[in-house]
Amino acid sequence: MNGIEMKRREFLQATATLSLAAASGLLTRQVFAAQPLNMRIGASDLRVQPVLMYGLTQRQKGRSWRPWGAIQTEQAVTEEIARIDQELKRLAGRAEFGLKTLPVARMNARAQAEALKGANPDALLVYASGGGTDLLEGLAALGKPMVIFVRDRSGPYYLWHEIVDSRFLRSHTDAVKQANAGLEDVVVDSQDEILWRLRALYGLKNTIGRRIICVGGPSGWACPEAPERARQRFQIDMITVTIPQINALIESARKDAAAVERSQQEARAYMNARGVKSEISHGAVSEAFLLKAIFRDLMKQHDACAVTTNGCMGSYAGIMPCLTLTLTNDDGYMAYCEGDFVNIPAGILMHYIAGRPTYFCNPTFPHEGRMLFAHCTAPRRMDGQHLEPVTLVTHYESDHGAATHVHFPKGQTVTIVKPDFEARHWLALTGNIVDHPVLPTCRAQIEVALNARTQDVIRNMRGFHCQIAYGDWTREVAYAAKKVGIEVQRLLPAS
Repeated sequence: MNGIEMKRREFLQATATLSLAAASGLLTRQVFAAQPLNMRIGASDLRVQPVLMYGLTQRQKGRSWRPWGAIQTEQAVTEEIARIDQELKRLAGRAEFGLKTLPVARMNARAQAEALKGANPDALLVYASGGGTDLLEGLAALGKPMVIFVRDRSGPYYLWHEIVDSRFLRSHTDAVKQANAGLEDVVVDSQDEILWRLRALYGLKNTIGRRIICVGGPSGWACPEAPERARQRFQIDMITVTIPQINALIESARKDAAAVERSQQEARAYMNARGVKSEISHGAVSEAFLLKAIFRDLMKQHDACAVTTNGCMGSYAGIMPCLTLTLTNDDGYMAYCEGDFVNIPAGILMHYIAGRPTYFCNPTFPHEGRMLFAHCTAPRRMDGQHLEPVTLVTHYESDHGAATHVHFPKGQTVTIVKPDFEARHWLALTGNIVDHPVLPTCRAQIEVALNARTQDVIRNMRGFHCQIAYGDWTREVAYAAKKVGIEVQRLLPAS
């Protein structure tokens, strides 16, 4: 998506949101259900090049002439392309993310791989019906992510159902030798298995090179090397806005009568909405909206859709940015505390995969199958559309400003991603929310019953901060992260 179109969509979304709020005086589930929000702001479609790989044969008297597989004639190739076209139309119709499939390319000679460069695809979807190993090697040499689809019972039988592992991936050895493809890239028959891999690649595409506003500069929790590692793995583009600069912008906005009035109106609408209780002043909420507008302007100026705050425990001109980060996430942007680039790439990746906000939070030590997570910046629109009930409170450590105690629903499945300091090994698991207690910790608290053995979680914990999202996205996160050299330890439910 180009910058002009991105800004137009953001404006329309923001206008629709404020108009609905003003008309009803409410910011509720019912208000937003009729008009879905774009929770993947700044994303562009995944461009996929389907390739039918095949070989033609002729009968030869007295010798073997026919390999395994049902597609060995021009007529069979034509029929298979028509079948693939229909499957791709259905697949695109089911994709809740931006997916563009290009016309199916025919390939029965390695030289034809070079012609695919002109289409500039983000990924290849290879229908490996037949042909030699050199065809797959030619496609791998393009350096694009590959999903290799083979048929067993979903249509005419494919030769590579038999030999994709031994001949291509392992190259006649006992270990995977391919640099640009692995065992996880092979799909047999299932369109669902194709779809989640493409969703993962979509998330990765929209994470690579992502620009983010770094108020107070980029950092890493106990890891000074984190920003550089995020640049190396994900090419994150970090734009620094110093704390004196942000303080000056706040002071200027406080002198702007129109900006102050607008933030006060937004705060009143927010606090009066159904599902909102408050233990803090209108002024604290109004200041959070004032800072939100400043962050939005900074993102627009730099063509960014993400922001992180560093050095904020002392406030920015008296504003603790906690509620501002919640509001920004709930609008479909990405907002993270502490400038922690150990963790932020995982948040961006899961945000684009899931199409919903992620909760940047502090973990605790697991025990008896449970784990508590807390922070002062939890989003409310965690399912991507509906606002969870909330109590507005102060930031915990300072007892100042505005933050959220979100009433997370019990039973909700969540994904927990815990990145390591070295950007090599992440931990991913699921669990179910069992409580949102009120303890003397950061304000938004969830206790999660883990879908893994407690000792397995303890043994595999690295780094510090976590990212949490509604739903199970562990396989997509693991698949995408591996493409940039990060191994993800998925802990599956205990049997």
